[in-house]
Amino acid sequence: MTSPITTSGVPRLARGVKLRFDRSRERHVLLLPETVVVLNATGTAILELCDGQRTVADIVAALREQYADVPEGQVVAYLAKLAERRHLEITDGD
Repeated sequence: MTSPITTSGVPRLARGVKLRFDRSRERHVLLLPETVVVLNATGTAILELCDGQRTVADIVAALREQYADVPEGQVVAYLAKLAERRHLEITDGD
């Protein structure tokens, strides 16, 4: 089981995971060994900010600059789900 994600955590794509635009699907996807995960617009917006530099709090703040209502809990839950699936690595930002 992974540790809980905090707003000071710093997410980045896991080794071997790539965020790409798939022209045939006309959507962003995560490319993993032997797997493709098709993303919706919300997932893409979040993952584009997971650069290994920004904290979860920074990501939520950046999303709030673009969109009116961004529930922090939903962003944290999404990142936790991806971390559990080993699509993301989250380091302690403290």
